[in-house]
Amino acid sequence: MDPEFIDSLVIPNDTKIIFLIMDGLGGLPMGSRVHTELEAANTPNLDALAKKSICGLLDPIGYGITPGSGPAHFALFGYDPIKNNIGRGILEAAGIDFPMTERDLLIRLNFATIDKSGIVIDRRAGRIDNETNTRICGKLQKNIRKLSDVEIIFEPVREHRALLALRGENLRDEIQETDPQKTGLAPFPPDALVAGAEGTALILRKLVDKARVVLSDENKANMMLMRGYSRYRRYPYISERFGLNALAIASYPMYRGIARLLGMVIGPQPGTIKEEITALRDNYGKYDFFFVHVKPTDSRGEDGNFDAKVKVIEEVDSLIPLVMDLNPDVFVVTGDHSTPAALASHSWHPLPVLLYSSTCRPDRVEKFGERDCITGGLGRMPTVHLMGLALAHARRLEKFGA
Repeated sequence: MDPEFIDSLVIPNDTKIIFLIMDGLGGLPMGSRVHTELEAANTPNLDALAKKSICGLLDPIGYGITPGSGPAHFALFGYDPIKNNIGRGILEAAGIDFPMTERDLLIRLNFATIDKSGIVIDRRAGRIDNETNTRICGKLQKNIRKLSDVEIIFEPVREHRALLALRGENLRDEIQETDPQKTGLAPFPPDALVAGAEGTALILRKLVDKARVVLSDENKANMMLMRGYSRYRRYPYISERFGLNALAIASYPMYRGIARLLGMVIGPQPGTIKEEITALRDNYGKYDFFFVHVKPTDSRGEDGNFDAKVKVIEEVDSLIPLVMDLNPDVFVVTGDHSTPAALASHSWHPLPVLLYSSTCRPDRVEKFGERDCITGGLGRMPTVHLMGLALAHARRLEKFGA
């Protein structure tokens, strides 16, 4: 079924929906362990909620496909992740409220560490702090302002992440990403992938060479890696499609950017998970859809730190009663994709989901975990259909046909 079909069935209601998204939630057993991170965590509140909910597993894109964060989140909100595939650059730009124009080529940067022979030894430059990021962006901006009549703009995002914007005419985004996605390799050249993109590729090669010289005296962030090339486009807002007045509560700019692109109101930028739940409670009377994003589950998974990811899940579990006190009409707990610590990266594995509502049929799942949820009433389904289910349980979809 086309995910956009449900748009024609939307009806108004004053019911409230909460999506609590633990980024990278899905996992794998690691080493001698027999459980995933979620299964190993002590989660009495999520387990109790699962017993009253309908559960299952979600495939963000499709069988065997490892998703990026952008398409995985678009799917969560009911947007076809293939039809609406989006580059990471525009997400980073939206996340910091960068004033985009139709003349912009937007690129997500990772500051990285290379050795003397040009081999990447740390793709995240030791996760440099925000202050260092700002200093390095300023250093690059001072030394590189324009190339071949194209304006060059560097903007810090967070930690090792930054935004690169090229502003000019006839720029193309069909360029090879330079990030090799693992250590032990040299950055790839930004070559044109299609005829007509050679001019943009030439500008980017010059830019990479100049940036490497500018950063050569840095101990950690002595190289920049480029990915997620994208041109600006407008997406239909969640209010236009589903009639939802939505609030996004997220600490990381990229996820705030996704929400902004879809027309959500951007809430406060909390520093802790507990502050996110406090923001949810403080704003509960003002909106009817809430996107609450928890980033550390994904970060600890990417770090390969199984035990730390377990602790993040347990912290979220301890806060579940504060959410349930609000008595939401629909409460969904899931992730955007799997980030097993065993792989230290995103993966293709389906991830668990629970949907709580007074209108759901509770299944026989008694523990919120991957192996338990596969037996749930939702079975295994594409993430893109989750929003339709949430709207139905919130009594926001009318009957189809006579």
